[in-house]
Amino acid sequence: MTRYFVKRILLAVVTIFIISAITFFTMNAIPGGPFNAEKAPSPEVKAVLEARFNLNKPVIQQYFLYLGNIFKGDFGISLKTGRDIMSTIKDSFAISAKIGGLAIVVALGFGLIFGSIAALTRNKLPDRLIIFGSTLATAVPSFVLATLLLLVFSIKLGWVSVWSASGTNYLLPVISLALYPMAYITRLTKSSMLDALSQDYIRTAYAKGVAKWKVVFKHALRNALIPVITYVGPMTAYILTGSLVVETVFTIGGLGSKFVTGITNRDYPMIMATTIFLATLMVIANLLSDLIYKAIDPRISFD
Repeated sequence: MTRYFVKRILLAVVTIFIISAITFFTMNAIPGGPFNAEKAPSPEVKAVLEARFNLNKPVIQQYFLYLGNIFKGDFGISLKTGRDIMSTIKDSFAISAKIGGLAIVVALGFGLIFGSIAALTRNKLPDRLIIFGSTLATAVPSFVLATLLLLVFSIKLGWVSVWSASGTNYLLPVISLALYPMAYITRLTKSSMLDALSQDYIRTAYAKGVAKWKVVFKHALRNALIPVITYVGPMTAYILTGSLVVETVFTIGGLGSKFVTGITNRDYPMIMATTIFLATLMVIANLLSDLIYKAIDPRISFD
């Protein structure tokens, strides 16, 4: 098991390195630059700024200089605000993490509940209503849902203000991010539960007189969780990357909006730092999902 996780960690480092390289060279291949704005500085000032941020050097040399700074824990400063990037990420990610964490909890909680109900009431009205709702939810992109929720509940009804970091204002962004993964988990849980309920060990438990709730929640649901856990890693990726657009729709000052602003402004250090940060989160999420496998089903071997 130790050997497996060492290999996974090494693979994660290589993955992050490849992502950073692709992002860096693609970003520099696009025509233009961070100082080519409508009110661009004079050629003399522009030359000084490019020298200050090593933008006057060959792209390959820029990349290795950037890697060297990262290994020292220095992600640089924003080319637009002049603020330390790690401080910006720390402050903005606190908001994104709260919204994303709530969305993950909502998606998992309601997805497991609705999926279990659908499996236990197969071909009955609750099952049909849940499957219809989950199918509808999977067809609506998060940014479309976010726009509709903003239009109806903030602009038309005025029940929720556009955004402030308190109270019920987290409600609409969380719903926008959680609806699609919740619908997917619902359908995944139902199919997994139906498969688990048809196994011999479930029939044996019923024959021994084990209580139905214990059979369903201790035995069937526990085994049905394996496919759901497989989806947790990609779901985390979906919620974090989906928040880039949702945060922009709701004008939330989270990491997603900083990333979008960085792309718009061609703020190279901000783009690189947020990309590496988000890629690291994705790798960690997938690694943790593997750990949870073992906790739920001790029979699983990583060798």
